[in-house]
Amino acid sequence: MNTNDRADNGASKTTNAASRGPLAGVKVIEFVGLGPGPFCAMLLADMGAEVIRIHTKNNTPSLNLLDTRFDVMARGRRSLAINLKQQGAVELMLSLIEKADGLIEGYRPGVMERLGLSPEVCLQHNPRLVYGRMTGWGQYGPLAHAAGHDVNYVALSGALHAMGNDPESPPPIPLNLVGDFGGGGMMLAFGIVCALLETKQSGQGQVIDAAMTDGTALLTAMFRGFKEGGSWKAERYANFLDGAAHYYDNYRCADGKYVSVGAIEPKFYALLREKIGATDPAFDAQHDETQWPALKAKMAAIFMTRTRDEWCVLLEGSDACFAPVLDWDEAVTHPHNQARQTFIRVDDVTQPAPAPRFSRTPAPTPGSVASAGQHTEEILHDWGIDESVIAACRASSAI
Repeated sequence: MNTNDRADNGASKTTNAASRGPLAGVKVIEFVGLGPGPFCAMLLADMGAEVIRIHTKNNTPSLNLLDTRFDVMARGRRSLAINLKQQGAVELMLSLIEKADGLIEGYRPGVMERLGLSPEVCLQHNPRLVYGRMTGWGQYGPLAHAAGHDVNYVALSGALHAMGNDPESPPPIPLNLVGDFGGGGMMLAFGIVCALLETKQSGQGQVIDAAMTDGTALLTAMFRGFKEGGSWKAERYANFLDGAAHYYDNYRCADGKYVSVGAIEPKFYALLREKIGATDPAFDAQHDETQWPALKAKMAAIFMTRTRDEWCVLLEGSDACFAPVLDWDEAVTHPHNQARQTFIRVDDVTQPAPAPRFSRTPAPTPGSVASAGQHTEEILHDWGIDESVIAACRASSAI
């Protein structure tokens, strides 16, 4: 049973709490994978699309979770299990694809072709289909068929080289937020919605080649502009947004916890100085890069004079561009996140709420996580597959 304290998904109090979401009516088939594919599918399902998960025999990865409830990115979708090597299975999938608006697959290039479900075959059966392909390196290029993971794609894009505050050490691992989710799944979701909008005009589907290397490179657009304009150094920890500047960094407090400051603009910087008591005239040289190391040491000493929570009392909510560095549990209970209901509970599992917020068609409450094959025949019936076809696939162990 779903439990959700967020009655209206954080939308305006004047919205329709029973909204099915802005993507209601869109039907998507997701071939289950890891990382960016499920994240993309979750984004679409969160917004009201009907996304069915296809668990295929010998091609369904496992997160090794003790309880499927914790597979948060799988929320809100029903599951169909199928053995594509059995008689009638590919034909059954094509019958479903004929009824879909979109498809998501995250296999290596060539896998869907070997399964008999290439873009060409699928578009022959459904010319309006938006066929989304999620890979690390892309469908073509010298590395297209090589194995890889998030860190490799972020590294190749140039983004990883710029991260970290110790130029003498290897760049730190930025979780897999940048490649898998930002440059991967989110870009594919954006691409699918763009293509669905275009299909309404043209009546034709198309293939989306979403590569994490491309998407991560796109995320660096602002920094590329800075670099081309001569205002960004290639060296790590030498620029105003990479932790080198004293006014844009994280600082340790007296209790061992941390705070973040990002007072870039002069008026915000002046307020930060006023509130923390940074009266030393040396702080006047805000943008003198040669002074940054010394100013950082001075600022670090100031923040060590109080605990994190004491700094929160003094600075939080002001224009000093300040926030405490919260751990996973603290983030859930912070008053701002609680006011916006940024985190919800589904099946007794705390997880991020759907985002962004819509004023008229708020996202519905996410549904439970399904086990593999939990809804196979239910989906087939709902999608209008003939009972004789279902019976034949059951007999051949395709389902």
